[in-house]
Amino acid sequence: MSFSIKEVLVAEFPALLKEIPQPPKSLNYRGRLPPDDITLLSVVGSRKYTTYGKQVVDELIGGLRGHPVGIVSGLALGVDSLAHAAALHNDLYTLAIPGGGLSDKRLYPATHKALAHQILEAGGGLLSEFEPDFQATNWSFPQRNRLVAGISQATLLIEAAEKSGTLITARMAADYNRELLVVPGSIFSKQSAGTHQFLKLGATPVTCTADILDVLGVEQAVTTDSAAVTVSPAEAKVLALLNEPLHRDVLTRELGLDVSAAGQLLMLMELNGLIVSEQNIYRAR
Repeated sequence: MSFSIKEVLVAEFPALLKEIPQPPKSLNYRGRLPPDDITLLSVVGSRKYTTYGKQVVDELIGGLRGHPVGIVSGLALGVDSLAHAAALHNDLYTLAIPGGGLSDKRLYPATHKALAHQILEAGGGLLSEFEPDFQATNWSFPQRNRLVAGISQATLLIEAAEKSGTLITARMAADYNRELLVVPGSIFSKQSAGTHQFLKLGATPVTCTADILDVLGVEQAVTTDSAAVTVSPAEAKVLALLNEPLHRDVLTRELGLDVSAAGQLLMLMELNGLIVSEQNIYRAR
């Protein structure tokens, strides 16, 4: 399927972009521009994310499923691509704003061309103020970041080292009078040093999806009793143990099962959406 590059008429620029100090003079897009009936959340973070960072992305964006929220990010390596992928997985609109032009030969990074096409095929969009064949360069990324920060009502910061370029977007969000949301990290992780700077300056801490919905002013979906899941005694024991993420070997030992039986139990629970795993680390969903 072909998604041609089109120009956005100035009158049709997203409203929030018109309010930033240096609004774009022109915009190009592919796919679909953000619908009027959703609230946009920009998600930014480290290119060198940790397992914790990926778990946070999956958990928080997964909790937005079914809500009128769209995810904006920069198509970059790391948290950006995780955010787009999580939005696609949860049937949320997602908009990518890359640091270069929108032609296939200039999409940056080139390794994410397939992801860009998945976004388009799922009804999302690509947006840029650069000419279609513009090659991404050092100065174009900070310039792009102001669009990421400016187009959304709030920006969610997930992992950033002390001198991370991601912090530029976070500062812009604060400067543009947007809500800046920050996920607390480990005090022992260098990837949390930058995020904790903003918490000290008064950014809103986020520990669950409800925190995001509250800031965005989006009503939370109500879960009815009919949606409750019945679990077996063995599954209940696993969930009780997973009050914090645990390695597969630790879970197996605590369950008192042999490796085969524990593996089958965990696999079925994961298939049923009760738990999730990343590199043999399990946590309750």
